[in-house]
Amino acid sequence: MPAWMLLLLLWAAAEASEDCPAACACRALNTMGLQVDCSGRGLEALPALPAPTRQLLLTNNSLRTVPPGAFDHLPQLQDLDLEHNPWRCDCGLVYLRLWLEDRAPEQLRRLRCAGPAHAAGRAPALLSGSELGGCGWSLRESWAHPRPWGDAALVVVAALGLALLVSLLCTVPVPRASPR
Repeated sequence: MPAWMLLLLLWAAAEASEDCPAACACRALNTMGLQVDCSGRGLEALPALPAPTRQLLLTNNSLRTVPPGAFDHLPQLQDLDLEHNPWRCDCGLVYLRLWLEDRAPEQLRRLRCAGPAHAAGRAPALLSGSELGGCGWSLRESWAHPRPWGDAALVVVAALGLALLVSLLCTVPVPRASPR
């Protein structure tokens, strides 16, 4: 192996050990990225991950959710293993679901929800938006319960429009046929 490749690998390994989360093990990959192995560490929250993370192993932990934007600073992330965590399939999982739909749909199909009760045992990919809890996307109060005066205003506007149309039709002269 050429000396420059050896130096490059040593540098990557040194970088990996500096930014590696304390609860995880990191190693430099031959493909110029890091494998961050946090499997079976009892994690309840996602640790701060180094930017060159290419493979992330999070199996067999106690993760219930992933905060929005958690993977946005990891442009090299290609392999993600999230199985065997007690995922809570509600609004807190929407970011992860969308991220996996775009980048690792097969991983999304392998995940299983631990809760809430209506989602337990199901894959998050199969849950509808309402089954995820609506996520705060509801009609504004004023739209959900219209006021009676709104209907009355609509009737008045329609009546005025009809009256205007009738008055216009009555004032337009009708062309008459000329005698021959």
